[in-house]
Amino acid sequence: MEQIKTKVRRWGNSFGIVIPKDVVAKEGLEEDNEIIISLQSRRFTEVKDIFGILKTKSKRETQEILDEIDKEMWPKEE
Repeated sequence: MEQIKTKVRRWGNSFGIVIPKDVVAKEGLEEDNEIIISLQSRRFTEVKDIFGILKTKSKRETQEILDEIDKEMWPKEE
Protein backbone atom coordinates (compact mmCIF):
# COMPACT_ATOMS: atom_id res chain seq x y z
CA MET A 1 0.00 0.00 0.00
CA GLU A 2 1.36 3.39 -1.01
CA GLN A 3 1.05 6.26 1.47
CA ILE A 4 1.22 9.82 0.17
CA LYS A 5 0.50 13.28 1.53
CA THR A 6 -1.61 15.52 -0.67
CA LYS A 7 -4.00 18.44 -0.33
CA VAL A 8 -7.74 18.53 -0.90
CA ARG A 9 -8.57 21.06 -3.60
CA ARG A 10 -11.83 22.59 -4.75
CA TRP A 11 -12.94 21.60 -8.25
CA GLY A 12 -16.19 23.44 -9.02
CA ASN A 13 -18.70 22.44 -6.34
CA SER A 14 -16.69 19.34 -5.38
CA PHE A 15 -13.38 18.50 -3.75
CA GLY A 16 -10.62 16.42 -5.29
CA ILE A 17 -7.08 15.23 -4.69
CA VAL A 18 -4.08 14.96 -6.97
CA ILE A 19 -2.19 11.68 -7.06
CA PRO A 20 1.49 12.34 -7.85
CA LYS A 21 2.79 11.14 -11.23
CA ASP A 22 5.33 8.75 -9.70
CA VAL A 23 2.62 7.02 -7.65
CA VAL A 24 0.39 6.73 -10.74
CA ALA A 25 3.25 5.05 -12.60
CA LYS A 26 4.28 2.81 -9.71
CA GLU A 27 0.71 1.60 -9.10
CA GLY A 28 -0.09 1.34 -12.83
CA LEU A 29 -3.14 3.59 -12.52
CA GLU A 30 -5.09 4.53 -15.60
CA GLU A 31 -8.07 6.78 -16.27
CA ASP A 32 -11.36 5.31 -15.01
CA ASN A 33 -9.62 2.86 -12.61
CA GLU A 34 -11.49 2.43 -9.36
CA ILE A 35 -9.34 2.84 -6.27
CA ILE A 36 -9.96 2.77 -2.52
CA ILE A 37 -8.71 5.76 -0.52
CA SER A 38 -8.24 5.70 3.27
CA LEU A 39 -8.62 9.10 4.89
CA GLN A 40 -6.91 10.34 8.02
CA SER A 41 -8.18 13.82 8.77
CA ARG A 42 -6.26 16.09 11.13
CA ARG A 43 -8.71 18.60 12.48
CA PHE A 44 -6.67 19.56 15.52
CA THR A 45 -3.06 19.93 16.50
CA GLU A 46 -1.62 17.69 19.18
CA VAL A 47 1.03 18.85 21.61
CA LYS A 48 3.48 16.29 20.24
CA ASP A 49 3.09 17.90 16.79
CA ILE A 50 4.22 21.24 18.19
CA PHE A 51 7.05 20.06 20.43
CA GLY A 52 7.95 16.79 18.76
CA ILE A 53 7.95 13.40 20.40
CA LEU A 54 9.84 13.44 23.67
CA LYS A 55 13.02 11.44 23.27
CA THR A 56 13.56 10.88 26.98
CA LYS A 57 11.09 10.23 29.72
CA SER A 58 10.75 12.56 32.65
CA LYS A 59 12.62 11.39 35.71
CA ARG A 60 9.88 12.85 37.89
CA GLU A 61 6.73 10.98 38.74
CA THR A 62 3.46 12.37 37.44
CA GLN A 63 2.04 12.76 40.95
CA GLU A 64 5.10 14.78 42.01
CA ILE A 65 4.54 17.20 39.13
CA LEU A 66 0.81 17.48 39.91
CA ASP A 67 1.55 18.16 43.60
CA GLU A 68 3.95 20.93 42.61
CA ILE A 69 1.32 22.52 40.38
CA ASP A 70 -1.24 22.31 43.21
CA LYS A 71 1.16 24.10 45.59
CA GLU A 72 1.70 26.91 43.11
CA MET A 73 -1.94 27.30 42.14
CA TRP A 74 -3.58 26.78 45.54
CA PRO A 75 -1.13 27.51 48.36
CA LYS A 76 -2.20 26.23 51.78
CA GLU A 77 -3.39 28.91 54.14
CA GLU A 78 -1.70 28.77 57.52
